[in-house]
Formats: sequence, structure tokens, C-alpha cells
Amino acid sequence: MGSIKMFLGIFVLVGGVYVGAKVIPPYFENYQFQDAVKDEATRDSYAAKSESAIQDSVFKKAQEYDIPISHDAIHVEHQGNQFSGTIIISAPYVVHIDLPGYPMDLHFDASTQNKGVF
Repeated sequence: MGSIKMFLGIFVLVGGVYVGAKVIPPYFENYQFQDAVKDEATRDSYAAKSESAIQDSVFKKAQEYDIPISHDAIHVEHQGNQFSGTIIISAPYVVHIDLPGYPMDLHFDASTQNKGVF
């Protein structure tokens, strides 16, 4: 009886490590990507950059972090003038994870809004 409990305990421990190894990296990558999107919006609030150039920059960051998003899924909106306007960046994406017997989709939305100082 004791060996069965030990076997089940090891099985649960190994299963938990496996699930953690599959699920935690997408959340960490999303955190890094979200930070990069916020940084991009902050910098571009004070620069004369077009919406398509901002979209290209965000897409390059997504590729750096292996984010499964298409270029067209990244939406950039610039309202107002330079230094006094607002930049809104939205980048929703889905990460598919195949766990044995339980495939799942993790939905993320790296969105931010940055208002100018004036």
C-alpha cells in the first residue's frame, strides 16, 4: 500500500511539473510582450511615427518573444497631435497548448493606451 501511495505521489508531482512547463512560458512571454507594447506606446506618444510604423515595431517585438500573432491582428490608433494625443495599441492573440487529454487555448490581449502630457 505504501509503494502505491509513493508511486501516485511521484506521478502527481511529475504531472504538475509537466503542466507547469507547458503553461507558465506563454504567461511569461505575454508579460514581456505586454511590457514591450506599453514601452512602445510611451515612446511613440512623443515621436512623429505613423500608425503603420508602430504596428511594424510591435510585430517585430512579437516575433522576438515568439508570440503567435499576425501583422493584421495588431491595431494601432493615434488620436490627436504629437505630445498631446493618445496612442492605443491592441494586440489580441491565442496560444494553443496540447496537454494529454486536455488541449486548451490561452487568450491574451496585450493592449495599452498612453496619453500625451498636454
